[in-house]
Amino acid sequence: MSHVTTHVLDAALGRPAPGIDVGLSGPSGEIIAVGVTDADGRVKDLGPEVLPAGDYRLEFEVGSYFTAAGRTAFYPRVTIDFIVTDVDEHYHVPLLLSPFAYSTYRGS
Repeated sequence: MSHVTTHVLDAALGRPAPGIDVGLSGPSGEIIAVGVTDADGRVKDLGPEVLPAGDYRLEFEVGSYFTAAGRTAFYPRVTIDFIVTDVDEHYHVPLLLSPFAYSTYRGS
């Protein structure tokens, strides 16, 4: 399993958000992995099984998701910066999304 996984839920519709491009960048800004949310809104395979400690970034291209659904949105992308401190732990970073707001948390 990837060290980092994510799950996007369209909170306005109360269901998963499929088809969103997601990128994972490492401490020096290099792109480590890219993926697309599946029918359940998940990216289960996003990068290696182990990442070194450091700062990372997930970038979600949400604008195209809303455009494809014929919905207007304020944010074209959502960027989440987080820190890997324990290389033995799994990092799940969910995104709760609506056209004009978003939130995130450290999942399990």
